Amino acid sequence: MLMAPFFALLVLVFLVPVGAAVRLSLFSDDQPGLGFGPERTVFAGSRNYEAVLTDPTFLTGMGTTALYCLVHIPLVVVLALVLALLLDSGAARLRRTAQLSLFLPHAVPGIIAAVIWLYLYTPGLSPVVEVLRDAGVTVDPLGVDTVLPSVVNIALWSSLGYNVVIFYAALQAVPRELTEAALVDGAGPVRTALRVKVPLVRGAVVMVVMFTLIWSLQLFTEPMLLSQATPVVGDRYTPAMYLYDAAFTRDNHGLAAAASVVLLAVTLALSYGLGRWSNRTARGGGPVGEGSR
Repeated sequence: MLMAPFFALLVLVFLVPVGAAVRLSLFSDDQPGLGFGPERTVFAGSRNYEAVLTDPTFLTGMGTTALYCLVHIPLVVVLALVLALLLDSGAARLRRTAQLSLFLPHAVPGIIAAVIWLYLYTPGLSPVVEVLRDAGVTVDPLGVDTVLPSVVNIALWSSLGYNVVIFYAALQAVPRELTEAALVDGAGPVRTALRVKVPLVRGAVVMVVMFTLIWSLQLFTEPMLLSQATPVVGDRYTPAMYLYDAAFTRDNHGLAAAASVVLLAVTLALSYGLGRWSNRTARGGGPVGEGSR
């Protein structure tokens, strides 16, 4: 009975839309003859999926998103964990103020944060770019080689504080007897953090990695806004942008639905694989057992 509301919402806001997307992906709109007749919906089978999986722009977008994940996820996890360890160790003064300062960027809506950074990235408008130019450093944050790091920076600025709060809360649950025993045995602050605290918050680390992975695969807001200022970011820069372009620019809802199902399958497969790997490592002892000892 207590779980009934959760499952009801799961069915309404997830399973039903997924079923609708799968059904829509199996149909396409065709016009008979030379295209002058009335448009009709016909069963397409796997044709939409074949079109998505053979579309170079979709595959390139998946590659771009994979590269983004490889850069963004380690950065946000490592930096958030380091900052949380510093807060937990007492090395940082005014810890509540520091937590609030780190969390505030997460409270800014993503579109507003992207607009702020777009202003800071645009040559001729950005005071940062102007100061660097006066110092003899020429950099274009919206260039071919720099636009992806610029997107990573926006996402990192927005999500870092949120993950710091998660890690800090997990560290607060670590028994102080263990850290005190490590200090008595001669372990320094760094060794205590790496060998005692980090293994004991492993569950929080896995959760942050999984959530960050899911959000990263849905990358849309930042590159969509940056595409208005640079030709480097095309209309199909990421899979989510590909979906938007297929549905609302090309008016091909069957193709968009097929692409969304493919993206969902990739997300579920990676999340499931990460969960299985995490459970297998935990059962095998590994870092947790060593850290506890």
